[in-house]
Amino acid sequence: MSGVRLDRFRWWHIEEVLPIEADLFGAERWSAAMFWNELANGHHYLVAIGDDGTVLGYAGLTAAPPDEAWVQNIAVRREAQRRGVGRLLLEALLAEASRLRVRSMLLEVAADNAPAQKLYAAYGFEAIGVRRGYYQPSNTDALVMQRHEESSDG
Repeated sequence: MSGVRLDRFRWWHIEEVLPIEADLFGAERWSAAMFWNELANGHHYLVAIGDDGTVLGYAGLTAAPPDEAWVQNIAVRREAQRRGVGRLLLEALLAEASRLRVRSMLLEVAADNAPAQKLYAAYGFEAIGVRRGYYQPSNTDALVMQRHEESSDG
């Protein structure tokens, strides 16, 4: 996708992603401390940066190779949605999971977020369960989706 580059999510990006979190997730948004914790624990986080230097989106992956990795979040600024930014971020997380040779990738997605579910399904994620009332305070259910990595070594 032209005009977008992926970079490592660094501590100085936190202040810029907080308004995106607030806009997209409201009361269920992550706090600065949650992002600090993810970075401090060495998890794989990326930001998508536009031509003007603006953070368009971000994504994170927590891996426990070789068994599994969890997509922690993928978020794209509203005005940048439907332009391939989320797809670019997801592909980068999939590449990292592949590099780490994890066998299974999992994620939770809001049960009412059909566009995200469709994106994940296009990349081989399948619904395997529901976490009732997972997102608080809205009490929204989360669909648990899983993708098994293709085994290259048999």
